[in-house]
Amino acid sequence: MTSVQAAASTSRLHAALANLPALANEIGKDSAARESRRELPFDGFTKFRKSGLGLLRIPAEWGGLGGSLQDLFEVIATLAAKESNVAHALRIHFDMTESLLISPRSEFNDKQIRRVLEGAIFGGASTERGTSRPGEIGTVLRRDGDHFRVNGKKYYSTGTAFSDFARINLQNEENESVSVIIPVNREGVHILDDWDGMGQRMTASGSLVLENVQVFAHEVMQRGSTTLAGRHGGALRQLHLVATAAGIVRNVVADAEHYVIKHGRPVLHSPAESARTDYFIQQVVGDLAAHSHAIDALVQQNARVLDRSADAIRNHSDNAEALVLQGALATAKTQIVVSKLALHAGERLFEAGGASATSRVHNFDRHWRNLRTLFSHNPLLHKARVIGDYQLNGDTTHLTEGRVF
Repeated sequence: MTSVQAAASTSRLHAALANLPALANEIGKDSAARESRRELPFDGFTKFRKSGLGLLRIPAEWGGLGGSLQDLFEVIATLAAKESNVAHALRIHFDMTESLLISPRSEFNDKQIRRVLEGAIFGGASTERGTSRPGEIGTVLRRDGDHFRVNGKKYYSTGTAFSDFARINLQNEENESVSVIIPVNREGVHILDDWDGMGQRMTASGSLVLENVQVFAHEVMQRGSTTLAGRHGGALRQLHLVATAAGIVRNVVADAEHYVIKHGRPVLHSPAESARTDYFIQQVVGDLAAHSHAIDALVQQNARVLDRSADAIRNHSDNAEALVLQGALATAKTQIVVSKLALHAGERLFEAGGASATSRVHNFDRHWRNLRTLFSHNPLLHKARVIGDYQLNGDTTHLTEGRVF
């Protein structure tokens, strides 16, 4: 890349990031009311596509923006501060682009890169209901001549309704783990809006039904979570949830400030003339702001660790193994601490407004519901135990499996 090309790519990245606050504001218009109506954010995804930020992690020399993971997680948090469903629903897309960045180049991967450069958004699904344990896959890709057919039902297909292509994890007839990437509009693919969780209601995290869907041979790839790239991707997916939570807590602070200024009253026994001059209410808002600041700092620090991990994998560095392990540990520790800070903020918000703040017109309870849903994805008690086992005994068994660490 010439110096002129490098300057142009840097300018593109800076322009996209500079436009981020305005984009988030547009995507987040009336988000609280839309949450009450459970109105899926298709329009928000249209706006996101036009922003070009889907190319954030694609290197500039490949035609992308060449942004860092610090950039990426700031994008996620900024979007989540206005519309957490859109931020969350981009999780598979950015997991996909990260995999393309750090995995070996191949004809299969190059095709996906071209799709991203053309503006495609990726969704997908792995998990199935009704299995004996989470993570087990019973949907089988079966040979059909030179190609394949698949029948089955996935759940937690977050973001797929807004996407162009779906990455779906399956087993082949030899019981090997594979992934397929197919267009979401292919015959036999049905995306159901049946997500019934109490939070993150508009992430389209419901069922993906596959009814005799044809899969071409060139759409299949082997899947491995224990590689360095797979393990790094596991940490990235977890930090994506935390960054979404960081944005929600920013929204908690903004909602508290707006409520106090526009609707609040001083508490019954306060000598203050207004809510904004009431020392008690000031203390509550200050506490919320401090929690948000701490969460943002933890996410940024964690992103720097994962940037080092990604760079080491790309450069085949001798210390890549150690850095990927550091990324898993840092992300698990961040999740444990942020979950406590964030859920406290989601509950503490109501102290700024009394009973009137519980009115459905404000929909403030969405913050706690959304946070609780995000932090229910994986058992945090297990993560704490695994960290403790590593600290005491050096055990890396679960840290190196590439799933939830």
